[in-house]
Amino acid sequence: MTSASLLLPPGKRMAVALTFDFDAHSPWMGTMGRTSPSYLSRGDFGAEQGVPRLLELLGRNDLPATWATPGHDLVTFPHRIEQILAAGHEIAAHGCYHEVVPDLGPDEERRLMEVALRQHEQVVGRRPRGYRSPAWDFSESTLDLLEEFGFDWDSSLMGREFEPYRPRRVTVNYESASEFGPESRIVEIPVSWYLDDWPSVEYVAGVSPLGSHRDMEDRWNTIFDYAHQRVPGAVYVLTMHPQTIGRAHHLLVLEALVERMLAAGDVWFATLSEIADAWQG
Repeated sequence: MTSASLLLPPGKRMAVALTFDFDAHSPWMGTMGRTSPSYLSRGDFGAEQGVPRLLELLGRNDLPATWATPGHDLVTFPHRIEQILAAGHEIAAHGCYHEVVPDLGPDEERRLMEVALRQHEQVVGRRPRGYRSPAWDFSESTLDLLEEFGFDWDSSLMGREFEPYRPRRVTVNYESASEFGPESRIVEIPVSWYLDDWPSVEYVAGVSPLGSHRDMEDRWNTIFDYAHQRVPGAVYVLTMHPQTIGRAHHLLVLEALVERMLAAGDVWFATLSEIADAWQG
């Protein structure tokens, strides 16, 4: 067992999770509130070109991945889900329609969770083991719901950089110390905006500029080098979107990074469920 309490396969130094938020139409409808044909067509690109390109890359290198998918996109693009499952990948929960979770009341958040889980059972054939919140945001009720509905892991929070942990509820006091509750039974596999393609290179008029894929490439490589060299047992989680990373110039960045990781010889590529099972916390 490593110092990070991750039980790795023999000869491996760290874990890498290639995760894809297969949002398609949902981020435009939900988080962004934009339903024009122009925005929805970007979701179409993710489903109809991005997903096949990514499946080819993963298949060529025999790599597993976790696809966090809103219920709406499960039922809108079931043929792509069928291909993802046929390739041996994992499907995780990612909300109902990429809703803005902190804006929901407790009853509505529960209702949408139930809708999404029914859609998983309908399309995937089983409930997901893991959850990723739309836009990586929680409400006061989210952790309670994850525990109640039997999830094993979450990958939405940022309390560590390279180590899984168990999240705690926080009571915020403005004029005295914040109070922490007990650790959850949920395993948190942390994420980072620095390891996400969307804020770096997905142009949204009036929201985010047209970023440089070279800046993204340099950031991803530098963070990998730190984790690989200095954090035995590190967990490096890349979060990508088929409609973003599936673009030609972005895909070449991912391909080059994967080749570097494979060349290291001591990187374990794993799904988020495999990492949750290997973590001895």
